[in-house]
Amino acid sequence: MNPTLKKIWNLAVWILVAAVVALAILLAGVRVVGITPYAVLSGSMEPVYPVGSMIYVKAAQPEDVSVGDPITFYLDEGLVATHRVIEVNEAERYFRTKGDANNAEDGSPVYYQNLIGKPMFCVPQLGNLSYWISQPPGMYIAGCCTLVLLVLMFLPDVLDAADAADKKAAEKKNKSK
Repeated sequence: MNPTLKKIWNLAVWILVAAVVALAILLAGVRVVGITPYAVLSGSMEPVYPVGSMIYVKAAQPEDVSVGDPITFYLDEGLVATHRVIEVNEAERYFRTKGDANNAEDGSPVYYQNLIGKPMFCVPQLGNLSYWISQPPGMYIAGCCTLVLLVLMFLPDVLDAADAADKKAAEKKNKSK
């Protein structure tokens, strides 16, 4: 393979690898540092957290939450929501919350034990991608893309080895004549 073409090829493949690694870190790797990603499924907090976004939540203590802070919490049946705190009741240990795009406050209080944490940042559309990759056919396509990327990484070496073998065979053939 031409050395210039090989350099360009390697650069392009490493850019793709870096993009895949960055995506993997955003989808799962952040958990290592205590940040949990959640996909935004409703428009109750738009425009701050658009539907289809991925929000990254850091654990927080109830004492660290103030009126005006967005919080992520468990609803009934294990569902997760993110809304803004409009009241803190320390005596009875609960928050009152409201989605930014909602007209009324939430019907039920959020008890301290249901607090997950505070959102740190949001990546638009990444929640949609995360959901797509976690379901067929997205998981199959993502797996195939990973395999193709691995093949692309090693293709120049395979082509160089094949070229060297061809040259060696040609030399051997020329010597035997």
